[in-house]
Amino acid sequence: MEAQPPKFALPVDSEHKATEFRLFSVAAPHMRAFHLSWVSFFACFVSSFAAPPLIPIIRDNLNLTSTEIGNAGIASVSGAVFARVAMGTACDLFGPRLASASLILLTAPVVFCTSIASSSTSFLLVRFFTGFSLATFVSTQFWMSSMFSAPVVGTANGVAGGWGNLGGGATQLIMPLVFGVIRDMGAVKFTAWRIAFFIPALFQTLSAFAVLIFGQDMPDGNFYEMKKSGERAKDKFSWVFYYGITNYRGWILALTYGYCFGVELTVDNIIAEYFYDRFNLKLSTAGMIAASFGLANLFSRPGGGILSDIVAKRFGMRGRLWTLWVVQTLGGVFCIILGQVGSLSASIVVMIIFSVFVQAACGLTFGVVPFVSRRSLGVVSGMTGGGGNVGAVLTQLIFFRGSKYSKQTGITLMGIMMICCTLPLCLIYFPQWGGMFCGPSTKVNCKEEEYYLSEWKSNEKEKGFHIASLKFAENSVSERGRKEDSVTRPSDETSTAHV
Repeated sequence: MEAQPPKFALPVDSEHKATEFRLFSVAAPHMRAFHLSWVSFFACFVSSFAAPPLIPIIRDNLNLTSTEIGNAGIASVSGAVFARVAMGTACDLFGPRLASASLILLTAPVVFCTSIASSSTSFLLVRFFTGFSLATFVSTQFWMSSMFSAPVVGTANGVAGGWGNLGGGATQLIMPLVFGVIRDMGAVKFTAWRIAFFIPALFQTLSAFAVLIFGQDMPDGNFYEMKKSGERAKDKFSWVFYYGITNYRGWILALTYGYCFGVELTVDNIIAEYFYDRFNLKLSTAGMIAASFGLANLFSRPGGGILSDIVAKRFGMRGRLWTLWVVQTLGGVFCIILGQVGSLSASIVVMIIFSVFVQAACGLTFGVVPFVSRRSLGVVSGMTGGGGNVGAVLTQLIFFRGSKYSKQTGITLMGIMMICCTLPLCLIYFPQWGGMFCGPSTKVNCKEEEYYLSEWKSNEKEKGFHIASLKFAENSVSERGRKEDSVTRPSDETSTAHV
């Protein structure tokens, strides 16, 4: 008797990826994976940026100079550069569940060790190694791209990434509050900040165990069991890595992401101190204002992902690219304005508007990433995510390290960099869908199947390793948009058998 296909709570496509996104559902495996991914990423963000809101206290305790504080901020995001690329490869080979939980558990002890930092060097080291946990962003995006189909993948990636990034804003509220409670219980302030770090460390540890216990890599099971049963091919690291790094689209997205997410990371590191010093605010007040920047991720990054899916229904991939360029460029414009305004109220208003655009651009970026490569999705996601950290490192090195530029001048120059680094998006071209200024190729062999199957050798196709890519190609036809989809291409007429 023929085996019945597995039943899912959500409607699915031929890959068993969900074709609907139900935010308030916890149905396994799709929506459960969504909630586990964003919560664990949120915990890592809280840990990685737990120090900035307490910097005015920590710098007095450890006698930190502005240069040492800047170096520590750079260290906090530089560690994840290579970790994100490695995480992408690990997801391709071992699955997002095991890859993310392992990294979270490896970095959690470092967060505990922040409480014993006694010098500028030890403070820099704990921020550096804690920053590795930000690579869980890659596993989050990989996981969502593995669970949700083309029409809703931008939404899933945007909401999961955005709600995870909320940790950057939430920690601006959480850490001063925890510090205040501990101090009010009788601890001196130089002890209270150290004890406060036990809260994010414990939260991060618990999230890792939740991912391991309740998570599932793919709609049909975990990587290990699927490879053991033969349902999933055992891919070679060398080819996965090769097809990822040789796809120029991934490099362009890494650059542009460096100046949306990279800017967001930079602002997370500097904004509380900026308002504290420039407007002579209380620590808690500066923290609340800084928190509003990160908390905008509640709707801004998800909004970017949702917008990407909406425009794709009408204009396809070309719509996704144009919308990303427009939104990120406007983010750069408002960043420039933020550096120019001099009043507290105007700065807060402009900062919030700026945060919406820069975070929406992050969501829009990962509305494009899942379509760059099917075989090397993890590597391309890692490259793009790593580009975000590279952008943060370079921006902080150039504009916010030491006293070469004032923070307001640095913010203005950062906005100019955003606008310039968004321009290369016009170079991205998909033969089957087109680019910003060019339509799809009219050649017979330029369609979804040819694009994704080009990542597989003939001997691999003979063994059936390409089947998942073939299904993905069939499900990504929607990226042609309604206008293109309504016109039958010459290549469509010749396409019959696929296997």
